Amino acid sequence: MSNPEIRIAAEADLPSITAIYEHAVRFGTATFELMPPDLAEMTRRYRALVDGGFPYLVAVLDGRVVGYAYAGPYRPRPAYRFTVENSIYLDPAIHRRGIGLRLMQRLIVECEASGFRQMIAVIGDSENAGSIGVHSKTGFQMIGTHPSVGLKFGRWLDTVMMQRALGEGATTVPAD
Repeated sequence: MSNPEIRIAAEADLPSITAIYEHAVRFGTATFELMPPDLAEMTRRYRALVDGGFPYLVAVLDGRVVGYAYAGPYRPRPAYRFTVENSIYLDPAIHRRGIGLRLMQRLIVECEASGFRQMIAVIGDSENAGSIGVHSKTGFQMIGTHPSVGLKFGRWLDTVMMQRALGEGATTVPAD
């Protein structure tokens, strides 16, 4: 297997991104969404993030988008403006090959370059060992679990909360 190219996502990547996310919605517990959004909705979400100055990345392997990651606002209130929440999704055919780790490493770099100071991971399903592992390997600390907060596929699911400082983190106060 060749090394994936990690690059900034473009609108032309959205059909592949939509297909990857559709699979995650239909068959996985990483997202608590129950109905997969269509291309128009995924385009709207993409534009909102990119227009808001948030990084959105894809992993390309052998000319095909096989994963994506982005950061978005953690909460809408202004006091949270230096904190982002991350998301990462992979084509199931390429799990456990280090591509998620590479995407997360680049996403952290991009967020630090944009001046963000904290990154929050809200991981769907406490049994999602792959995602918890990638976050741990990239410096995230476990901050808690919300037990049984989502109902999907006829079972109650937890969310795992992890957090990582970015750049100077909370050691200094950025100028507004």
